[in-house]
Amino acid sequence: MAYYNEHTVLWQDGRILKASEAKTDLYGQSLHYGYAVFEGIRSYRTAAGATKIFKAEEHYHRLRRSAEALNMPYTYDADTLIKATYDILEKNHLQDAYIRPVVYGPANMSFNPNTESFTVIQTWEMAPFLGEKLLKVMTSSFQRPNPKGFKIEAKASGHYVNSILASQEAKGKGFDEALLTDMNGNIAEGPGANMFFEKDGRLFTPEKGNILPGITRATVLEICSELGIPVEEGQFTIRQLRSADAAFFCGTAAEVIGWESIDDTKFPVPWKDTLGRKIQQTYKDLVIEKQDQLTTA
Repeated sequence: MAYYNEHTVLWQDGRILKASEAKTDLYGQSLHYGYAVFEGIRSYRTAAGATKIFKAEEHYHRLRRSAEALNMPYTYDADTLIKATYDILEKNHLQDAYIRPVVYGPANMSFNPNTESFTVIQTWEMAPFLGEKLLKVMTSSFQRPNPKGFKIEAKASGHYVNSILASQEAKGKGFDEALLTDMNGNIAEGPGANMFFEKDGRLFTPEKGNILPGITRATVLEICSELGIPVEEGQFTIRQLRSADAAFFCGTAAEVIGWESIDDTKFPVPWKDTLGRKIQQTYKDLVIEKQDQLTTA
Protein backbone atom coordinates (compact mmCIF):
# COMPACT_ATOMS: atom_id res chain seq x y z
CA MET A 1 0.00 0.00 0.00
CA ALA A 2 1.04 3.62 -0.49
CA TYR A 3 1.68 5.25 2.87
CA TYR A 4 2.19 8.73 1.49
CA ASN A 5 2.04 10.82 -1.66
CA GLU A 6 3.47 14.13 -2.82
CA HIS A 7 1.03 16.03 -0.59
CA THR A 8 1.57 14.08 2.66
CA VAL A 9 3.26 15.88 5.53
CA LEU A 10 4.81 14.63 8.76
CA TRP A 11 6.12 16.15 11.97
CA GLN A 12 9.85 15.85 12.64
CA ASP A 13 11.27 17.51 15.74
CA GLY A 14 9.02 20.53 15.59
CA ARG A 15 8.98 20.97 11.81
CA ILE A 16 6.23 20.10 9.35
CA LEU A 17 7.85 18.49 6.32
CA LYS A 18 6.68 16.80 3.17
CA ALA A 19 7.02 13.06 3.69
CA SER A 20 8.69 12.74 0.29
CA GLU A 21 11.39 15.22 1.33
CA ALA A 22 12.09 14.09 4.92
CA LYS A 23 15.49 12.50 5.52
CA THR A 24 17.24 10.23 7.99
CA ASP A 25 20.90 9.34 8.38
CA LEU A 26 21.91 6.07 6.70
CA TYR A 27 24.58 5.73 9.40
CA GLY A 28 21.95 5.90 12.14
CA GLN A 29 22.06 3.50 15.06
CA SER A 30 18.36 2.75 14.66
CA LEU A 31 18.74 1.58 11.06
CA HIS A 32 21.77 -0.59 11.77
CA TYR A 33 20.80 -2.02 15.16
CA GLY A 34 17.04 -1.58 15.49
CA TYR A 35 17.65 0.82 18.35
CA ALA A 36 14.44 2.85 18.29
CA VAL A 37 11.06 2.93 20.00
CA PHE A 38 7.66 3.67 18.56
CA GLU A 39 3.93 3.73 19.15
CA GLY A 40 0.94 2.63 17.13
CA ILE A 41 -2.02 4.96 17.71
CA ARG A 42 -5.39 5.36 16.02
CA SER A 43 -7.62 8.33 15.48
CA TYR A 44 -11.29 8.09 14.61
CA ARG A 45 -14.10 10.18 13.25
CA THR A 46 -16.45 10.23 16.22
CA ALA A 47 -20.20 9.84 16.10
CA ALA A 48 -20.40 13.64 16.45
CA GLY A 49 -18.08 14.13 13.45
CA ALA A 50 -14.97 15.28 15.35
CA THR A 51 -11.48 13.82 15.09
CA LYS A 52 -10.43 11.97 18.25
CA ILE A 53 -7.12 10.25 18.99
CA PHE A 54 -7.94 7.22 21.12
CA LYS A 55 -5.96 7.00 24.37
CA ALA A 56 -3.49 9.64 23.18
CA GLU A 57 -1.98 10.36 26.59
CA GLU A 58 -1.55 6.67 27.39
CA HIS A 59 0.29 6.07 24.13
CA TYR A 60 2.61 9.04 24.46
CA HIS A 61 3.37 8.23 28.09
CA ARG A 62 4.30 4.70 27.00
CA LEU A 63 6.51 6.14 24.26
CA ARG A 64 8.42 8.02 26.95
CA ARG A 65 8.70 4.91 29.14
CA SER A 66 9.97 2.89 26.18
CA ALA A 67 12.62 5.50 25.36
CA GLU A 68 13.74 5.68 28.98
CA ALA A 69 13.89 1.87 29.21
CA LEU A 70 16.31 1.88 26.26
CA ASN A 71 18.35 4.82 27.63
CA MET A 72 17.33 7.05 24.73
CA PRO A 73 17.28 10.82 25.32
CA TYR A 74 13.67 12.01 25.34
CA THR A 75 12.70 15.66 25.61
CA TYR A 76 9.07 16.08 24.55
CA ASP A 77 6.06 16.16 26.84
CA ALA A 78 2.85 14.37 25.89
CA ASP A 79 0.87 17.57 25.33
CA THR A 80 3.36 18.80 22.71
CA LEU A 81 3.24 15.53 20.79
CA ILE A 82 -0.54 15.24 20.99
CA LYS A 83 -0.93 18.80 19.64
CA ALA A 84 1.53 17.99 16.83
CA THR A 85 -0.41 14.84 15.99
CA TYR A 86 -3.73 16.64 15.69
CA ASP A 87 -1.97 19.22 13.52
CA ILE A 88 -0.69 16.71 10.97
CA LEU A 89 -3.99 14.83 10.96
CA GLU A 90 -5.66 18.07 9.98
CA LYS A 91 -3.01 18.96 7.41
CA ASN A 92 -3.31 15.50 5.84
CA HIS A 93 -7.14 15.66 5.90
CA LEU A 94 -7.36 12.48 7.98
CA GLN A 95 -9.81 11.43 10.68
CA ASP A 96 -9.84 7.62 10.62
CA ALA A 97 -6.09 7.16 10.63
CA TYR A 98 -3.14 5.21 11.95
CA ILE A 99 -0.44 7.26 13.70
CA ARG A 100 3.19 6.20 14.07
CA PRO A 101 5.52 8.23 16.32
CA VAL A 102 9.12 6.98 16.29
CA VAL A 103 12.04 7.97 18.50
CA TYR A 104 15.30 7.10 16.74
CA GLY A 105 19.01 7.53 17.24
CA PRO A 106 21.72 9.54 15.48
CA ALA A 107 24.69 8.27 13.48
CA ASN A 108 26.52 6.03 15.94
CA MET A 109 28.21 2.75 15.06
CA SER A 110 29.39 2.21 18.62
CA PHE A 111 27.37 0.96 21.57
CA ASN A 112 28.08 4.09 23.58
CA PRO A 113 25.11 6.08 24.95
CA ASN A 114 23.67 8.75 22.67
CA THR A 115 23.40 12.36 23.76
CA GLU A 116 20.52 13.07 21.39
CA SER A 117 17.65 11.36 19.64
CA PHE A 118 15.07 12.40 17.06
CA THR A 119 11.29 12.12 16.94
CA VAL A 120 9.00 11.83 13.93
CA ILE A 121 5.21 11.46 13.74
CA GLN A 122 3.65 9.98 10.62
CA THR A 123 0.00 9.28 9.73
CA TRP A 124 -1.78 7.27 7.08
CA GLU A 125 -5.06 5.56 6.34
CA MET A 126 -5.18 1.89 7.39
CA ALA A 127 -7.92 -0.72 7.60
CA PRO A 128 -7.90 -3.10 10.59
CA PHE A 129 -4.42 -4.67 10.56
CA LEU A 130 -5.64 -8.28 10.57
CA GLY A 131 -8.75 -7.69 8.50
CA GLU A 132 -12.29 -8.26 9.72
CA LYS A 133 -12.92 -11.97 9.13
CA LEU A 134 -12.32 -14.63 11.76
CA LEU A 135 -8.68 -15.70 11.86
CA LYS A 136 -7.04 -19.07 11.41
CA VAL A 137 -4.20 -18.91 13.92
CA MET A 138 -1.12 -21.12 14.17
CA THR A 139 1.07 -21.81 17.19
CA SER A 140 4.41 -20.42 16.09
CA SER A 141 7.74 -22.21 16.29
CA PHE A 142 9.11 -18.85 17.44
CA GLN A 143 8.94 -17.76 21.07
CA ARG A 144 8.81 -14.27 22.52
CA PRO A 145 12.21 -12.99 23.68
CA ASN A 146 13.42 -13.87 27.14
CA PRO A 147 12.44 -10.88 29.34
CA LYS A 148 15.87 -11.12 30.99
CA GLY A 149 17.42 -10.42 27.58
CA PHE A 150 15.27 -7.44 26.59
CA LYS A 151 13.17 -4.70 28.14
CA ILE A 152 10.09 -6.63 27.06
CA GLU A 153 7.71 -3.91 28.28
CA ALA A 154 9.24 -1.40 25.84
CA LYS A 155 7.78 -1.05 22.35
CA ALA A 156 11.18 -1.27 20.70
CA SER A 157 11.72 -1.55 16.97
CA GLY A 158 14.25 -4.37 17.16
CA HIS A 159 11.82 -6.62 19.03
CA TYR A 160 9.61 -6.76 15.95
CA VAL A 161 12.00 -8.86 13.90
CA ASN A 162 10.68 -11.68 16.08
CA SER A 163 7.13 -10.66 15.17
CA ILE A 164 7.83 -10.49 11.45
CA LEU A 165 9.42 -13.95 11.40
CA ALA A 166 6.52 -15.50 13.29
CA SER A 167 3.87 -13.86 11.11
CA GLN A 168 5.63 -14.77 7.88
CA GLU A 169 5.97 -18.38 9.03
CA ALA A 170 2.24 -18.62 9.75
CA LYS A 171 1.17 -17.06 6.47
CA GLY A 172 3.60 -19.26 4.56
CA LYS A 173 1.78 -22.29 5.99
CA GLY A 174 -1.67 -21.05 5.04
CA PHE A 175 -2.71 -19.42 8.32
CA ASP A 176 -3.77 -15.82 8.89
CA GLU A 177 -1.59 -15.11 11.91
CA ALA A 178 0.73 -16.58 14.52
CA LEU A 179 0.47 -17.09 18.26
CA LEU A 180 3.79 -17.04 20.09
CA THR A 181 4.58 -18.74 23.36
CA ASP A 182 6.98 -17.55 26.04
CA MET A 183 10.29 -19.17 26.97
CA ASN A 184 8.43 -21.68 29.15
CA GLY A 185 5.99 -22.71 26.43
CA ASN A 186 3.02 -20.82 27.85
CA ILE A 187 0.79 -18.65 25.68
CA ALA A 188 2.21 -15.15 25.22
CA GLU A 189 0.79 -12.99 22.41
CA GLY A 190 0.50 -12.47 18.69
CA PRO A 191 3.15 -10.74 16.58
CA GLY A 192 1.42 -7.39 17.09
CA ALA A 193 -1.48 -7.99 19.44
CA ASN A 194 -2.42 -9.40 22.82
CA MET A 195 -4.87 -12.27 23.12
CA PHE A 196 -7.78 -13.46 25.24
CA PHE A 197 -9.65 -16.76 25.22
CA GLU A 198 -13.06 -17.67 26.55
CA LYS A 199 -14.18 -20.73 28.50
CA ASP A 200 -17.48 -21.28 30.33
CA GLY A 201 -18.41 -17.60 30.48
CA ARG A 202 -14.99 -16.37 31.65
CA LEU A 203 -12.09 -14.73 29.85
CA PHE A 204 -8.44 -15.63 30.30
CA THR A 205 -5.38 -13.67 29.19
CA PRO A 206 -1.61 -14.09 29.67
CA GLU A 207 -0.27 -12.12 32.61
CA LYS A 208 2.32 -9.38 32.35
CA GLY A 209 5.99 -10.33 32.39
CA ASN A 210 6.43 -12.06 29.03
CA ILE A 211 4.17 -9.81 26.95
CA LEU A 212 3.92 -6.21 25.84
CA PRO A 213 1.29 -4.78 28.22
CA GLY A 214 -0.91 -3.38 25.48
CA ILE A 215 -3.09 -0.29 25.79
CA THR A 216 -5.91 -2.05 23.93
CA ARG A 217 -5.49 -5.00 26.31
CA ALA A 218 -5.96 -2.58 29.21
CA THR A 219 -9.03 -1.16 27.47
CA VAL A 220 -10.50 -4.65 27.10
CA LEU A 221 -9.98 -5.21 30.82
CA GLU A 222 -11.77 -1.90 31.49
CA ILE A 223 -14.66 -3.01 29.27
CA CYS A 224 -14.86 -6.34 31.09
CA SER A 225 -15.01 -4.54 34.44
CA GLU A 226 -17.76 -2.26 33.16
CA LEU A 227 -19.79 -5.16 31.72
CA GLY A 228 -19.21 -7.52 34.65
CA ILE A 229 -17.29 -10.07 32.60
CA PRO A 230 -14.91 -12.13 34.78
CA VAL A 231 -11.28 -12.18 33.61
CA GLU A 232 -8.33 -14.19 34.88
CA GLU A 233 -4.74 -13.17 34.15
CA GLY A 234 -2.21 -15.97 34.46
CA GLN A 235 -0.08 -18.57 32.71
CA PHE A 236 -1.92 -20.76 30.23
CA THR A 237 -0.96 -23.54 27.87
CA ILE A 238 -1.74 -24.21 24.21
CA ARG A 239 -3.60 -27.31 25.37
CA GLN A 240 -5.93 -25.13 27.47
CA LEU A 241 -6.45 -22.83 24.50
CA ARG A 242 -7.41 -25.70 22.22
CA SER A 243 -10.24 -26.62 24.58
CA ALA A 244 -11.54 -23.03 24.78
CA ASP A 245 -14.92 -21.84 23.52
CA ALA A 246 -13.52 -18.85 21.59
CA ALA A 247 -10.52 -16.52 21.34
CA PHE A 248 -9.57 -13.10 20.01
CA PHE A 249 -6.65 -10.76 19.41
CA CYS A 250 -6.69 -7.14 20.53
CA GLY A 251 -4.38 -4.28 19.64
CA THR A 252 -4.46 -0.72 18.37
CA ALA A 253 -3.86 -1.76 14.76
CA ALA A 254 -5.90 -4.97 14.94
CA GLU A 255 -8.61 -3.54 17.21
CA VAL A 256 -10.63 -6.58 18.46
CA ILE A 257 -10.72 -9.52 16.03
CA GLY A 258 -12.00 -13.03 16.65
CA TRP A 259 -10.41 -16.35 15.78
CA GLU A 260 -11.92 -19.20 13.83
CA SER A 261 -9.37 -21.76 14.96
CA ILE A 262 -6.03 -22.54 16.57
CA ASP A 263 -3.84 -25.07 14.75
CA ASP A 264 -6.87 -26.23 12.70
CA THR A 265 -8.91 -26.85 15.87
CA LYS A 266 -12.10 -24.82 15.41
CA PHE A 267 -13.67 -23.08 18.36
CA PRO A 268 -17.12 -24.51 19.12
CA VAL A 269 -19.09 -21.36 20.05
CA PRO A 270 -20.20 -19.17 17.11
CA TRP A 271 -18.43 -15.82 17.25
CA LYS A 272 -21.75 -13.93 17.35
CA ASP A 273 -22.56 -15.66 20.66
CA THR A 274 -19.23 -15.02 22.39
CA LEU A 275 -18.06 -12.55 25.01
CA GLY A 276 -15.42 -11.51 22.49
CA ARG A 277 -18.07 -10.34 20.03
CA LYS A 278 -19.75 -8.30 22.76
CA ILE A 279 -16.40 -6.71 23.64
CA GLN A 280 -15.65 -6.10 19.95
CA GLN A 281 -18.86 -4.12 19.50
CA THR A 282 -18.38 -2.23 22.76
CA TYR A 283 -14.85 -1.30 21.70
CA LYS A 284 -16.06 -0.04 18.33
CA ASP A 285 -18.66 2.12 20.04
CA LEU A 286 -16.09 3.39 22.54
CA VAL A 287 -13.49 4.58 20.02
CA ILE A 288 -16.04 6.64 18.08
CA GLU A 289 -17.62 7.88 21.31
CA LYS A 290 -20.97 6.35 20.41
CA GLN A 291 -21.44 5.80 24.13
CA ASP A 292 -19.88 7.41 27.18
CA GLN A 293 -16.20 6.56 27.32
CA LEU A 294 -15.21 4.16 30.07
CA THR A 295 -13.23 5.58 32.92
CA THR A 296 -9.51 5.16 32.28
CA ALA A 297 -7.65 3.48 35.11
